[in-house]
Amino acid sequence: MDDLFLKIVDGTIPSKKVLETDNVLAFHDIQPAAPVHVLIIPKKYIPSMNAVTEEDLPLIAEIHRVALEVAKKLGIAESGYRLINNCGPDSGQVVGHLHYHLLGGAPLGALTGISDSHS
Repeated sequence: MDDLFLKIVDGTIPSKKVLETDNVLAFHDIQPAAPVHVLIIPKKYIPSMNAVTEEDLPLIAEIHRVALEVAKKLGIAESGYRLINNCGPDSGQVVGHLHYHLLGGAPLGALTGISDSHS
């Protein structure tokens, strides 16, 4: 399997880690969309939110706990942040491995919903 995020997990591709647990890795996005832009991924391969099983629910909870820890560590927990999961091509999911974007560090614009390509 040619999974970019699994290569980051195993160290084949370097990353700027923010926080790591036995099951979850948080690292800085290489193309940040905000002053703080961290990707939070399960180390286990799950292609998208649509593939999450009942067995995976504790892992999803852990991802959310890690998101809060990252927000606190980077000093944005009080000012606010956005946690986003894109699922499928219409959402903008580019990497086929479940991941969350944690964005913050400045006032974030409103979610607009539909891209300009659909206008």
